[in-house]
Amino acid sequence: MRTHSWQRAGRPKRLVVAGTIAGIVAGIVATVAQLALWWIFSDALPAILFRDARLAAAIVMGPGVLPPPATFDVVVMLVATVVHFALSIMYGVVLAPLVATLDARRVLPAGSVFGLALFVLNMYGFTLVFPWFDAARDWITAAAHVVFGATAAAVCRHLSTR
Repeated sequence: MRTHSWQRAGRPKRLVVAGTIAGIVAGIVATVAQLALWWIFSDALPAILFRDARLAAAIVMGPGVLPPPATFDVVVMLVATVVHFALSIMYGVVLAPLVATLDARRVLPAGSVFGLALFVLNMYGFTLVFPWFDAARDWITAAAHVVFGATAAAVCRHLSTR
């Protein structure tokens, strides 16, 4: 099928929109998966959720929000949510053009590998600047990143091929 220049011109915008939506959806799904895994495999809820929120909020608010106890703080939770979704959207936008070129059989495996790469970037690369993230290096966080990548890839693929 022949594509016209006006169709190709709209593709980058569609990919940004698809990546944005995919990042939001995947951010929600990955968070639910992480909460479920914490609930099933640990007895640390809700303290571990509050701890991780403080880790994310400290990117913007500084390390002063890190000291224990890891209790509920509405400002910390709001800032952490904004940071989480800003990163999720950014990662979704990065993933969208990569996934758009794949055939359907490769989307979920590619997204899973992307999620695992994000885990390495977030939990090992970010610790060069934000050393407090080493506290979140565990298999549940890795699994949540894989869920994020697979979900983002599936949503990107679905939206970019519509």
